[in-house]
Amino acid sequence: MEVTCIADVKALLGEGPHWDPERQQLTFVDIKGRRLFRWSGEHEGRNLLGGVVSWSRSHSELKEVSTPFRIGSLIPRASGGYIAGTEHGIAHVDHDLERFELLFDPEEDRETNRFNDAKVDRNGRLFAGTMDDEEKQASGAFYRIDKSLACTRIDDGFRVTNGPAFSPDGKTMYANDSALQVTYRYDLAPDGTPLNKLELARYGEGEGYPDGMTIDAEGCLWIAFWDGWCLRRLSPKGERLQELRVPVQRPTSCAFGGGSLDRLFITSARIGLDAEQLASQPYAGGLFMTVPGVVGLAEQPFAG
Repeated sequence: MEVTCIADVKALLGEGPHWDPERQQLTFVDIKGRRLFRWSGEHEGRNLLGGVVSWSRSHSELKEVSTPFRIGSLIPRASGGYIAGTEHGIAHVDHDLERFELLFDPEEDRETNRFNDAKVDRNGRLFAGTMDDEEKQASGAFYRIDKSLACTRIDDGFRVTNGPAFSPDGKTMYANDSALQVTYRYDLAPDGTPLNKLELARYGEGEGYPDGMTIDAEGCLWIAFWDGWCLRRLSPKGERLQELRVPVQRPTSCAFGGGSLDRLFITSARIGLDAEQLASQPYAGGLFMTVPGVVGLAEQPFAG
């Protein structure tokens, strides 16, 4: 599969790609660089021979916005605008990415923590993870935020939370502890309570660290591996089905998008790479796209 850089934004820590099927736009963030991005592109064009040319770079548009604080995730709200996980708790961001309003912080007692990755389940509830910004303490936790903005801590004791992702039927939740190189599986109760936590997969030395992830229509996970130069596709049982090599050392997350949800968007990071490493991977920190041969699922907006 060809992997192409479609936005050379040179993010320090690119993360959180999210495809909005209603607006046909991709949002993603640069956490450490305090930037938000919104990308859109032509979904189909035809060349002179009648073949299909998809996602022509010349037809894409990219909006970049500086943020007043670090943002780890940005997801559309059903009520308008976006809900964001930040270094100061949960915030609302307006549709134009111009107004940032802090709503609440469930971790005022964990001063070194910040919100990292987040996803919405099949019922419109937001599941967001936190982490120690210095990645030293196991002080990270996962929270469920309901339509009313009621916030519940649902798991604790993580070094670096990433994900989660949800099965097509919404009955299973997956989450990563990147620092421990583990992917977990939970049964998700109808009320959004994760139960029966199991270790789905563990990774070894030299394989990279499981970072952000998404799920395809067949129920398989696509996980980006920090320092692994790849994404891996896992079955619901944790079997390794496929490895997609990427031209950067630190892919960070992925999301399906496009009019047919057949494109896979990949964010990446350049933070911590020295001059020699950056010279060998000039598009580190960019947004990439590929056609993986499977389709994704339409993501729900946050119901609140």
